[in-house]
Amino acid sequence: MATSSHEEIKVGAMAIRFLLEGAESAGSLAVFEFDVPAGAKVASPHSHDGYEETIYGLQGVLAWTLNGTPIDVGQGEVLCIPRGVVHHFDNTSGVDARALAIVTPGILGPDYFHEVAAILDAAAAGPPDFAAIAAVMRRHGLTPAP
Repeated sequence: MATSSHEEIKVGAMAIRFLLEGAESAGSLAVFEFDVPAGAKVASPHSHDGYEETIYGLQGVLAWTLNGTPIDVGQGEVLCIPRGVVHHFDNTSGVDARALAIVTPGILGPDYFHEVAAILDAAAAGPPDFAAIAAVMRRHGLTPAP
């Protein structure tokens, strides 16, 4: 069995490193670590119907919102995001944060993050093409919230 390359994928202010891809687990799960700089607003509200996502805090605190309910996830804390739950997160603190994401089954992979990064990079300092990001999200099993 091959192992993930741990390649760092930069998506805006975030950095993502896959530790285990779905193909390496016969599709049962994917695991990635992600860094979120202090003050970063990074994920637009969305849900996913095809998988659960479990977040484990490694450093700092991420401010999550699940179906309108705020939940802070700090070091050593865990959050399970069930299928269909609209959620997003930001780092509203003054400290960089890092977390581990476990996706079950492992249908989300590096391609999603590469495609979103390409759209953000193409926008340079201007606003990104939100319709293109929404199309990428849908293609990879994420549903943008209205």
